[in-house]
Amino acid sequence: MFGLFRKKTLKAKEPTLYDLYNNPLKSGDQVRSLRYDLGICILQEGENGYYYKSIDAGKEIHSSLMFDAATGRQKVEKIGI
Repeated sequence: MFGLFRKKTLKAKEPTLYDLYNNPLKSGDQVRSLRYDLGICILQEGENGYYYKSIDAGKEIHSSLMFDAATGRQKVEKIGI
């Protein structure tokens, strides 16, 4: 009846990640981490969002831990823009 009780579908909005110099990041990008002594990392998409997998240290860090509070961007530098 007039579409009042129709179930609304919500689209999942993909988060947009930017490095420290405002370059957009996507899954598969190589970055240099400026936190947690990770060194060179690869941005990967997982079940719970994006995470950084360190090539040098062998650690995995969720992208939410890499946000810079002042700018709202990631504390990483994109390699090979």
